[in-house]
Amino acid sequence: MSSDQQYPSGSYEPYRQQQPEPYPAQQDAYGQQPYPDAGATQTWQGDTWDTQYQPVMQPAAAAGTAFLPPPPAEAAAPLPPESPAAPAGMSHGAPGDAPQPRLTEAQRARAEGRSPIIAPGLQPAGLTALLGLLLAGGAALGTYGLLVPLVLLQAVTAAGWFRLNGMWPARQGIALAFAGGLVADAALLAVGRGSAPAAIIGTLGVWVLLTLVLQLRSLASADERMAGLMATVASAALAILATGFLAADADAVTIAAIAVAVAVVARALPLPGVVSVVVALLAATGAGIAAGGLTSAGSGGALLGCAAGACALIGLRVASYDYPSRFVHMTAGVALPLTAAAPVVYLLGRALV
Repeated sequence: MSSDQQYPSGSYEPYRQQQPEPYPAQQDAYGQQPYPDAGATQTWQGDTWDTQYQPVMQPAAAAGTAFLPPPPAEAAAPLPPESPAAPAGMSHGAPGDAPQPRLTEAQRARAEGRSPIIAPGLQPAGLTALLGLLLAGGAALGTYGLLVPLVLLQAVTAAGWFRLNGMWPARQGIALAFAGGLVADAALLAVGRGSAPAAIIGTLGVWVLLTLVLQLRSLASADERMAGLMATVASAALAILATGFLAADADAVTIAAIAVAVAVVARALPLPGVVSVVVALLAATGAGIAAGGLTSAGSGGALLGCAAGACALIGLRVASYDYPSRFVHMTAGVALPLTAAAPVVYLLGRALV
C-alpha cells in the first residue's frame, strides 16, 4: 500500500502507519529491493487493545501481505474466563487419568486438626480384662498354666507394635519378635526363676544382634532399614519383657493382672480425662487390696495394684497415639497395658510378696 493511499471515509482506522513501497512484481521477497528508510515512524491511533475487532484488509494492502499466513479463526473470539484451580485431592481430569488416593480417617483427622490421641475404647478394654483374668487364673494353676495366656499375650504384642508403627504387613518382623518371646520363655523354664534376669536379658541381647544382622542383609533403602530395625528391636524387647510374668511370683501375677483388668475398664468409661485417670488408679489400687487380702501379699497388694494400674494406663496411652486404627486398638490396645506391667510385677513382686 503506497503512502498516499487513504482509508475510505467513515471506515475504522485502528492504526495508521507509513509503509514502504511493495516489492516489484518481478522481484520476490528475497530480491535486492532495499530496506525501507530507517527513519520512517509508525503512528498508533485508536483503541489498539480491542481483541474482538479484526480490521478488514483492503485489497491493495492484501497484495503486499499475501505471504503472511492468515490469522487463526479462534483469534477473533474473546478469551475464555479463567477457571479456578481444582483443590488438592480432587480430580477433574479425563476418565483415563490416574485416580487421586483416598484420605484415610487418620489423615482426614490430622488435616482437620483433631487430636491424634484416640483411646481404644470399651471393647479392647474388655479383651484386656479377659486376658488379664486368664493370666491371673493361669498363675494360680502353676507355671505351665500361666504359659498359655502368656504366649498369646506375646503374639498380640508383637503384631500390635508393628501395626502401631505403621508397618503392615511385616510378617518376618512379627515372627522374629514373637520368636524372641518364645525363646525367653524357654530359657527361663530351663534355668529356673532364680536366673530369670540372665535368661531375659541374655535373650534380649541375642535378639538385638540377630535383628541387626538381618537388617544389614536387607536390600531396602537406608531409611527403611533403620525404621525396620527400630520397630523389630522394640517389638522383640516388649515380647521378651512379657516373660517377666513367668519369672514373677504367682501371687504377684494374680494381683497385678486383676488390677490391670479393672484399671483398663475404668479408663474406658465415659468420664473426663483427669477424672478417668484418677478413677482408674483408685480402681486398680482397690483391686490390689482385694486381691492382696486373698494372697500372701496382704497390704502390699495396694502398692502393687496401683503400680500395675499406672503401667496399664501408660500402655493405653501408647496404643492411643497418632490416630491408631481399629486393628491397632484390637492388638496393641489389648496387649500393651499388660505387657507394660510385666517388669513392675517381677520387681515389686520380689520385694512385696
